[in-house]
Amino acid sequence: MSKALKIVWIMLGVLLVVVIAAVLFIKSMMPGGDTNNAITEGYYKRFQSAAPLEMKYAQPGSYTISYTEFASDNTAIEKVRVWYPQELTDSNRSWPMILVVNASGTPASAYAPFFPRLASWGFVVVGNEDGQTGTGETASLTLDFMLNLPNDSVLAGKIDYDSMGIIGYSQGGAGAICAVTNYENGARYKAMFTGSAAYPALARNMGWEYDASRITIPYFMVAGTGKSDDSGNDPEKAYGGVSPLSAQIANYNSISDAVQKVRARAVGAEHEQMLMRSDGYMTAWMLYQLRDDAQAAAVFIGEEAEILHNDNWQDVEKNQ
Repeated sequence: MSKALKIVWIMLGVLLVVVIAAVLFIKSMMPGGDTNNAITEGYYKRFQSAAPLEMKYAQPGSYTISYTEFASDNTAIEKVRVWYPQELTDSNRSWPMILVVNASGTPASAYAPFFPRLASWGFVVVGNEDGQTGTGETASLTLDFMLNLPNDSVLAGKIDYDSMGIIGYSQGGAGAICAVTNYENGARYKAMFTGSAAYPALARNMGWEYDASRITIPYFMVAGTGKSDDSGNDPEKAYGGVSPLSAQIANYNSISDAVQKVRARAVGAEHEQMLMRSDGYMTAWMLYQLRDDAQAAAVFIGEEAEILHNDNWQDVEKNQ
């Protein structure tokens, strides 16, 4: 065997090891990978922040929540699960919707308490059972289903399709970007959020390739400073963690300045902690973008924005 061929085989072997390690790592994360951070009933009670708006929006809102589900003929989706304000049933108005894209190996049923907490702020919140969401395909299919609800559904005619957001964590962060940019119905979303989205080189190696520069809606991206999100390696040469700072900066910079964008990292947070650690500001972002909530906007807008002065967050950059 020639020296050049040996080098090629060595490089392929190293890449395979990195990919396998990444798969195993990501599967062990988010949100139930660490029992200390599992999203169990009342999980939000464990969160603490000295920043008043972060603390407020990390807790439940004022709406009582109901639940419904729909069987899917897609074996990955299995069920479309929907949490919504009970008031929706008898109201004459439509309600904003948020679609959640799951992390690796994490169906909506595995972190079910997350959904009603978010819905209690006045959202219809949608999940499914797919544990491999990186391409955005099942997110797109789930959105199609929600856009064409059965006429006898309690939700029919009650969703504001002009005010929809999408959020995704880890692999699901890549999936959310793909859902927005690679599918025709992605143009229906008004805002997006990702928590520790798999960085571009990792996503490409895993078959979830995305191009953040194609994002044209307000985007809030977060990650943790812990080594599981940022290993300290050059992410183009070795495994960089799931969501390293350099990749976050590159994604942010690739998006047009005409688009409202915010990036930030949770201080000391490991990958598996990011759902809880970002819950408050994720909620505030969606209230601001989908419900024009002025108080929630104060987290992000201007030089006095709370996120700029919150010790829980660093590496913050925003363009408004």
